[in-house]
Amino acid sequence: MTESTKKANGQESYYVWFDSEYSSLELGSACLLQVAAMITDTSLRRLGPAEQDIRLAIQLPRNQILSPWVEENLPDLVGACRSSQAVSLKEADARLAAYVDSFIGPPAEKESKRPVLAGNSVHADWWLALRDLPLFLGRLHYRHLDVTSLKLEWQRRYPDREFNKEDPQLVARYFSEAYLAKGETRHDAYYDIQASIAELSFYRSHLLRPE
Repeated sequence: MTESTKKANGQESYYVWFDSEYSSLELGSACLLQVAAMITDTSLRRLGPAEQDIRLAIQLPRNQILSPWVEENLPDLVGACRSSQAVSLKEADARLAAYVDSFIGPPAEKESKRPVLAGNSVHADWWLALRDLPLFLGRLHYRHLDVTSLKLEWQRRYPDREFNKEDPQLVARYFSEAYLAKGETRHDAYYDIQASIAELSFYRSHLLRPE
């Protein structure tokens, strides 16, 4: 994307899709296990190829207590966090910040002109990023796009027509630029951001249609 296009659209014309996996729902004592990020424009089109998306396992501190749910359901991720492929929080923060800068440019002086953080129940991811990923968060808008808000409205109107995020074919149908490896499903941060994009696309098609 050219500099002139960026200036014409404004940095706030982009969504930084972000998701994380963490050790416990008790956020005060939880640690990050995985982060993933992808940038789209507001029409939900990728700014870059899948190869440039962020998907990182975070080094697990020694003696870190994991919730029973994490121990039971995310053994592969926990193993990755204890392996040589995991990165430190400092490195993850730097790589996320550099990723945003590579597509959007340096952060706008006014926070209101920066790209918007997007995802499902993204307040929890924002809270952990505020604590652990200050360089990354410092490049983002003060507002968030939380797809869960639309999900709640959809469920209120159509309780029997849930968007099934665990169906990769459905995800690919509503987000054609998704990159979904075979066997991947929810509770992987990278899968989840793509599913969130698809879910927003679904709600735009069925819930937010013009009169």
